[in-house]
This record gives sequence, C-alpha cells and structure tokens, in this order.
Amino acid sequence: MKKLYLESLGCARNQVDSEIMLGRLKQSGWEIVLEPETADAIVVNTCSFIEDAADESIEVILELAEYKKSGPCRRFVVAGCLPERYREDILTELPEVDVFLGTGAFDNIVDAVNDSLYSNQCLLPDPDLAPPQRSDSARVRQTKHMAYVKIAEGCSKHCTYCIIPKLRGEQKSRPADEILAEVGDLVASGAKELVLVAQDTTNYGKDLNPPSSLGRLVDQLAGYRGPGGEIVPWYRVLYGHPETIDSDFIRVVAAHSNVCSYFDIPIQHASARVLKRMGRSYDGDTLHRLFDRIRTRVTDAVLRTTVIVGFPGESDKDFQQLLDFVEEVGFDHLGVFKYSDADDLPSHLLNDHVAADVAQDRYDQLMSAQMDISTRNTLKYVGRTLAVLVEESLGNHMYVGRTDFQAPEVDGVTYINASQSRVELTPGHFATIRITDSMEYDLMGEI
Repeated sequence: MKKLYLESLGCARNQVDSEIMLGRLKQSGWEIVLEPETADAIVVNTCSFIEDAADESIEVILELAEYKKSGPCRRFVVAGCLPERYREDILTELPEVDVFLGTGAFDNIVDAVNDSLYSNQCLLPDPDLAPPQRSDSARVRQTKHMAYVKIAEGCSKHCTYCIIPKLRGEQKSRPADEILAEVGDLVASGAKELVLVAQDTTNYGKDLNPPSSLGRLVDQLAGYRGPGGEIVPWYRVLYGHPETIDSDFIRVVAAHSNVCSYFDIPIQHASARVLKRMGRSYDGDTLHRLFDRIRTRVTDAVLRTTVIVGFPGESDKDFQQLLDFVEEVGFDHLGVFKYSDADDLPSHLLNDHVAADVAQDRYDQLMSAQMDISTRNTLKYVGRTLAVLVEESLGNHMYVGRTDFQAPEVDGVTYINASQSRVELTPGHFATIRITDSMEYDLMGEI
C-alpha cells in the first residue's frame, strides 16, 4: 500500500477540506501516514488569506519538497487558496510541485495524486461550480472527540480587505438535512464537540430555497438524539458577523444547555470611519447594543472577536476608539491582525496607508490591553467547578483540556493536575475540575 502525507494549513474550514481529501485518498487505497519522510506522495492544503499565511504556505511547500530528493516521495500536490489566488503564475515559481489544485478542484485529488499524466498543471475550475459537501463524504479526522462541521461555503459579502469571495465564490449553504445526517455520523464515531463553521456562519440559510437561518439549524441540531437517545454534549459556532447575527440565534443559544454560550463575532474595528472603508455597515454604537443584547439574553455569554489594526486611513483617533471599545466591552477572547496589503485587494487602492512600525505599535498596545482584560476574566473562575473536555495526557498525572468557553486551537486551555487523586483521565471524555489558579489566558485545576 502506498503511503501519503498531508499537511493542512490555515483555518478550520481548510481542515474540513483536508479531512475529506484524506477520506477520498484512503478509500482509493492510500495509507495515511504522519511522517512526510516515509510518504510516496505529499499533499499540502494551503492558505493565502493574508501575506503571512501565503509566506507560511510557500515555506512549508519548499520544506516538504525536499523529500522528493531525499525520500520515497514521487508525487507532490499543492491544493487550496494559494494556487486559487496566484493562478498559473505559481507554476514557474514552484517547479517542485507536480500539480496545483484550486479551491474548486478538491474533487480531483485522487487523480492528481495517482496519475502521472497530471504534470506541471494548475487546475482552476470555478469554485462556484464545485458540488457542495455531501453528508456521506468520507473523512479522516484529526481528533475523534471533536469535529468541525462546515455548514456553508463561500461568502457573498465584499469587505475591501478580504480575498475570500474571490477564492471561494458566493455563499452556498448546505441543506439542514445534509448537516443533520453528517452530525449523526460524527456522533456515532464518538464526537463530543461539534463546531459549526462557515465564512459568514450567522448568514447561514439565506441563500436556500426556501430560506432558513442559523437559529433554526442550531435549534434542530441541539435537539438531535443519537441511536441510544444521547445528545451531543457541546455545539459551538465560530465566525459570526455583526450584520447577520439575529435575536433568534441568541434566543436558541440561551435555550439549549448543549449549545456553548460562546459568541465568536469578528468586528474588525470600532471606528465608523474605518469600518466604512472596510465595507462594513455598522459602527461602535451598533456593536455596543449587540453585545449588551447578547449579555442580557445569555447571562453566561462568552465573547470572542478579532480586529485589524493599521488599516489604510486608520488615524490615531480611530485606533484610540478601537482601544477604548475593547476595554469597555472586555472581550473574553480577542485576536489582533495587522492589516495585510496586496494589489489584488480593493483596499490596496485606498489612500493613507499606515506605516508598518505604526501598525506594530498599535498591535502591541492592543495585545497588552487584552492581556490585562484576559487576566481579570480568567481570575473569576478560580474556585469554581467546571466540566472540562480532556484532550491530551502530558504524563505524570497531568492533562490538558478545554472548558465550554475555550474554543479549540484559538483560545487558552485548562491544565488538570490529577496527581493527588491518582485518577486516570481519558482523552476525549469529560472530567469535573475545580479551578485552583489562572494565568493570562489559561486555567489550572484538579479533579
């Protein structure tokens, strides 16, 4: 059996694509391995959302391409957003690669890996014409206890700084029955946490006929029962949008104990002037009302957001508005990006670009402020007893896991000390933990 290694870069949506490609390859006879030096074929699923992501993708490609010289690797395929963004120009820039697959060509992965007739090619079918993910698509998951569920593909908004609509096409929501069928399979395979993702998750269903909504979908999912009557312990929703989150979704989160009270809503900025240049039609006052409404309806709500500093035209006054807003709201989790420019973005044509050192200084100020906020937020959990999903054993009766207010890969974690109780914890199962200490982003506790 030939061996294949796949490196998945970028976001959770990319990870779903990677897992489905692995499922197809495994069905076609490939053995999936974790060591690239042993692989007969290597696949890299890339990200190019911002310059740093594109640079990382190229760095990984060049690193793994060395195995074509020193190991058994004979086929090297690069898929995803990098070839979709840079098109045929990439052929001459990365001659080490046999085949490039754009975001509309994932269905070609088996042929690309198997067929030597595919050589020095870049397959770029229109992403809008790609068939939607089917509920019965085979997947090779990274973890058995947690899975991402992609509920829609693409995005119909056109923020001036964002390349995603060009790379992924217009929004295409999956029908609810397809999602429910996939959830049934994931639960049967042992998943304890299902994370719903899309580019604009809270806009789910608006393009369906008849139209639906995220609130209606989550309400259906929360009531799902497995063959033995079991429910999914945790549903989590990532990548919401301030313009599309509605009261119905907030109500559904409040109504179901197995839907994490976790609101991931990237706001990008709080200055009305900057937001307008970004192509977003809200302001700081609108955002204040939204977060107040969430906290009123969902008393244990956890707020996560991401923002961009150094956007073209961002003045000292604009940045101060953002900094003040972050301190006023007191987000539980916050990510900061420095604006990433490129000549294929509408924002590239805006005037008054911000110097890199100024953007870095603003980044540092915002992260410092958030560290203080996070330190205060985590301190409130000390002495409380929480359910923690155990994810990994660190040895010596130490474990690491997550609470329902800690999303996978993007937030802090909870360290568990079981040395006194000598209890053996099983990754993928829940444990009841008393929190004994807190750090800026992480918690510590014991059985």
